[in-house]
This record gives sequence, C-alpha cells and structure tokens, in this order.
Amino acid sequence: MAEKECSNSSCTKESCKGCPHSGNNSIPKEELNSYSRIGKVIGIVSGKGGVGKSTVTSLIARGLSKEGFSVGIMDGDITGPSIPKMFGINGMLSGSEMGIEPAVSKDGIKIVSMNLLLDSEEAPVVYRGPIIAGIIKQFWTDVHWGELDYLLIDMPPGTGDVPLTAYQSLPVDGIVIVTSPQELVKMIVMKAYNMAEMMSVPVIGMVENYSYFKCPDCGSEYKIFGESGIDELSAELGIPVLGRLPIMPEIAASADAGDGVSDMIKFDLDAFRTV
Repeated sequence: MAEKECSNSSCTKESCKGCPHSGNNSIPKEELNSYSRIGKVIGIVSGKGGVGKSTVTSLIARGLSKEGFSVGIMDGDITGPSIPKMFGINGMLSGSEMGIEPAVSKDGIKIVSMNLLLDSEEAPVVYRGPIIAGIIKQFWTDVHWGELDYLLIDMPPGTGDVPLTAYQSLPVDGIVIVTSPQELVKMIVMKAYNMAEMMSVPVIGMVENYSYFKCPDCGSEYKIFGESGIDELSAELGIPVLGRLPIMPEIAASADAGDGVSDMIKFDLDAFRTV
C-alpha cells in the first residue's frame, strides 16, 4: 500500500506530529500496572547471542541495589530465560488482586520470567512472535511491580520481536549494549545501536564481556578473544564504556549456584543517574 501523503504543504518531518513522514513512534504505549510505579526502564541488549546479557543484567541489578535503589528485572528472553537460575529462584509466581506478584531475590530484586510461569523450568517455550510480544506487554501491564527506581529488561539477542515490542510499547528510557572483544564487535554493536536510533531510544553505554583472562598464579592478562576495539568504537559513537568483564570461573560458578552472580565486578553506574 502506498504511503499516504500529507495534505499540508508546509509539513516537515520535525513539525508535523503524527504525520506518516514523521520519525515519531505513533504506537501508543501500554499502560503500566495501576498498582506500580517505575522510575526508569533500561534494556540490556546485543546484536548477537552468547555475549552474556543475562550476566551483565544481573550484575548491574545487584550494583544498583547495593547503592540503595529498588530494582526489578523483566526476563525478556521468553524462549531462553535464565535470570531466575542466576538468582536461585524457582517455583511458580503467585497472583493477587493487584496482579502477578514477582519473585524476590534474597537481595530484594524483583524478578519476572517465563520460567516462573511454567510447571517445569525445563519445559520448552514454543511460541510464535506475536505471542511472545504479547507476553512482554503482559509483564508490564499485569505484574504488580510496586515501587521501583529501575526496571531492567534482559532482551533476547538480535533485533527481533521482543526488542521491537519493548521499544514501541514500553517507555524504554535507554539501553546498555553488551559485546565481546572480537573482530565482529563493530557489527554487533552497530546492529543494536542503529535499532535504538531508529526507535529514538538513547544508548547509555557499552559493556564488554570476556575482555581478558587473568592468570590466578602469575597475574598476567591474556586476551583470549583478541584485542578489544571497544575504546575506538566508544570514541566514534560518543558512548561510554561502563565496564569490562574478565573471564572468571567464579562468575560462572556463582551463577550456576544461584548466588545472583558474583559482585566482584564493578560498573560505572553514574550513567544511569542521568538517564
């Protein structure tokens, strides 16, 4: 179908709100659960899988929580949820007259995940895109989040249904892009960056995972995945690097044990205060 032309000859992309040529997103935002109040909504994203978004989400959540902020995590990876495991949470969520009640970790972080709505955490989630998009909206409208300073959304990899639904339907205030030190780093970051630009969502910063391995015996650092290009990309895009995560067996062991992942890694969280 051909795009409808604007009848106003003086219309410009910047001046005509609602015009089909406007860059504004005209899709209405979903209403937040009426018993909830959320300060900022932050997406944790990447242009590819396997870079550790869930680990980074968990670490940022713990960091913000330790600074006194109330934090929630929406596990947006509907078909591959891993957040509950990292916090040692299992069982099914309950409900009340205010909505679905999130699980709460031992350090007070509220968590909602598809795995907490299944009879078995090993049950596959075989849903098509529209259903997955609907679940993301329900995690916003039907969950009693209460009072939160920050809600982090752990996105699935890529630029598909979930990020698109979140950007269009939820008031996302900014994103953090997670990457790794490989030759593909620029392509990985730029996919997520360009999608955020298209949707007019600010990029808060980048986190590099698997940056290096530090030998526990001699202290030498080894760049197992190659030299990092994140500083050059940071300068090119004007986006700060919020942290670099080394390869640490302790992080994997902590996540597997359900300890909410190790808090040995520190992020520059100042960027979150200015979102």
